[in-house]
Amino acid sequence: MRKILITNDDGVKSRGIGILTEMMKPYGEITVVAPFEAQSGMSAALTIGKPLRLTELKSEENLRIYACSGTPADCVKMAMNQLFSDQAPDLLVSGINHGSNAAIASLYSGTLGAAAEGTVYGIPSIGFSMASHDLEADFSGAIFYGKLIIDNFLKNPTVPDTYLNVNFPPLPKDEVKGIRFSHQGRGQWIKEFEQRKDPYGFDYFWMTGEFFNIEPEDGTADHNLVANNYISIVPHKIDTTDYNEIERLEKLWKL
Repeated sequence: MRKILITNDDGVKSRGIGILTEMMKPYGEITVVAPFEAQSGMSAALTIGKPLRLTELKSEENLRIYACSGTPADCVKMAMNQLFSDQAPDLLVSGINHGSNAAIASLYSGTLGAAAEGTVYGIPSIGFSMASHDLEADFSGAIFYGKLIIDNFLKNPTVPDTYLNVNFPPLPKDEVKGIRFSHQGRGQWIKEFEQRKDPYGFDYFWMTGEFFNIEPEDGTADHNLVANNYISIVPHKIDTTDYNEIERLEKLWKL
């Protein structure tokens, strides 16, 4: 039976990972290893200098659920070292994240940090995200099209060193316009901190931010596709080297 590892960055008890776990049950034997608490924005961060804990929450036929005290990448490492030391899982699925991981968010995402970590271990990996933080968001379209994406991914996985970043609009399946392969969109966060005062009169800063769309006219960018009710799929590489820039700089620099 196919062995599947599921993780996320919203925490082991989040609605998104519960939906993903149910969605993946027909595909094989499920092991969930996810953070005790939300670990959003952790990218591929690791816990160093303090102990990690792994707690079993459920064990039944074809389903094991564990909570890990660390980051999403810690969860993957813990799973690989403690639960899959003899045989790696056949598939890693991270999510379903509450909030978009399109455009610049893909750099910070703990959801994708876990998918990247799985890819480092040679596991075909995919990250799923929902472009809404509403806990009551409509996941029906994500479930329907998520299965279609998984079916295709299992038949034709990514090449080594590559994982997929999938972003869903929060819509029922009949309102989703389709699925598009796309590229990471260009944008950045502005007005990122709100200055406040604590009860003692000292300043502190709370991260908020607004997304500034640098390429609003690019209909192929992932964040614009999702805003227009499409599902976006972006293949990401572990190797981030810009080989064209190497060639350009080698010609220009006097080294």
